[in-house]
Amino acid sequence: MKRNKTGWMAALMALALSGSAAWAETYVTNVVCAQRYPWNGMVDIDYEVVSDDPDADVWVYCTGKDGDLNVSMAPRALSGEGAEGPVKAGKYRMTWNVTEDYPEFASTSFTVQMCALSGGAPYMVVDLSGGVDALEYPVSYLNSVPAGGWTDEYKTDKIVLRLIPPGTFMMGSPTDELGREMTWASSSLKETRHQVTLTKPYYIGIFEVTQAQWFNVMGNTKASAKSGNTIPANGVPYTEIRGTVNGGAWPAHNQVDASSFMGRLRSKANMMFDLPTEAQWEYACRAGTSTALNSGKNLTTTGGNRCANLDEVAWYYPRSGGSAPTTVGNYLANAWGLYDMHGNVMEWCLDWIENNLGSGATTDPKGPASNSSRVLRGGGYSSTSNGGYWGYPQSCRSAARLSSRPSNSNDGVSREHFGFRACCLAAD
Repeated sequence: MKRNKTGWMAALMALALSGSAAWAETYVTNVVCAQRYPWNGMVDIDYEVVSDDPDADVWVYCTGKDGDLNVSMAPRALSGEGAEGPVKAGKYRMTWNVTEDYPEFASTSFTVQMCALSGGAPYMVVDLSGGVDALEYPVSYLNSVPAGGWTDEYKTDKIVLRLIPPGTFMMGSPTDELGREMTWASSSLKETRHQVTLTKPYYIGIFEVTQAQWFNVMGNTKASAKSGNTIPANGVPYTEIRGTVNGGAWPAHNQVDASSFMGRLRSKANMMFDLPTEAQWEYACRAGTSTALNSGKNLTTTGGNRCANLDEVAWYYPRSGGSAPTTVGNYLANAWGLYDMHGNVMEWCLDWIENNLGSGATTDPKGPASNSSRVLRGGGYSSTSNGGYWGYPQSCRSAARLSSRPSNSNDGVSREHFGFRACCLAAD
């Protein structure tokens, strides 16, 4: 593969975190990327971290863009300084094995964007091992993935959440995206692209909440479709996650019922746990990508057909046969280390559904004041519900929008494939 060294470009995204003293103003500058010559699939990325606190731990994140195809790329095969853990202010180099992540990559126009986050460890761990009778759930932090990876301990007796930096992204899908607005049989929810800015960092679960985690908090099981400790809790109505009284009032306020899952988790961990908003969910799912899938790839098919690109990241209807969800973490994670954002169980978000979110730029959106249905995201393993193609490839895209009534009311909708992942506002 012939490469032109001058064809490689570097881009910069400086992310300044302000607020209380806990968050140092931090950004990345002087980003330069260059391919190895002769070309062997490796790209060296030189960058400089600037922080007003020279002793602060800084986590850097990068995304790539194929300029020829105009698609985002999610780096995973990274090594070097800042790839696995924090760095201090200074100059560094990391290396990206591009062709390990994208074997067919052949772009002559390539950019890398980088952002930096300081002031908190990237992983929050909530210890649920004391079970439903525990007086508290201790919270700790990790700077990197444990040496043995995320073992079953982190899918059953502990909940792991990843710190997501503030930022601006394009929510929705381009008009030519395959599968766009094909999530319903007779009507569609709009995916109009618009700019969204999230001003506060937050933590979000790297896995969907499992049945063992639900049992440790609630003392009962949620397994309408399939039982198993590391299987996502399934058949979960919104009302049991947040409650029916205070918990049903969002966005008027963020209170939850004390007896709900979030109520118990908040009380025993002493932190503001909740569901993500629809915007927080999509931002976390995309992890810097603008494609239909958070792997940096698009769909190749819709309907009841298998999609090779979706197979890499999801357990969905044409693959599962609609039988049951599967163990969390079986497929490729996104660039922020989040699993099963596509497929498996459908995931509740905080917001009431809005048919069209519009094209105007928004900041920290909370959804409409009221409606009859709440937002569901990510698609699922099951094929249809109330006439919608909820487990088909088009419903598993990053921008796909779905909804359902928040309770197990008698409306003809099967909720056995509904689940969720936890979210928590980071201290600021």
